[in-house]
Amino acid sequence: MADHIVAVRKDEQGRIVEMQLSSGSVVDYKEAHNMARNGLIERVQLIRGKDGKDHLRSIPDGDPSNNLDQLPTF
Repeated sequence: MADHIVAVRKDEQGRIVEMQLSSGSVVDYKEAHNMARNGLIERVQLIRGKDGKDHLRSIPDGDPSNNLDQLPTF
């Protein structure tokens, strides 16, 4: 069973820079991005942004409380 993101750490500008996984592991954004690409993190997807880069986001399910930006911080 793959991990899912349970909490986030943000920088001074409010950007998510690290994520805590359900296993307790902490990974930076780039590692989480790669893990999601390889199917190792559930409940997220990669989307192509206006800047042409892939970005990590929660799978839309109509529940804003589980959006990455709304998760608890650690």
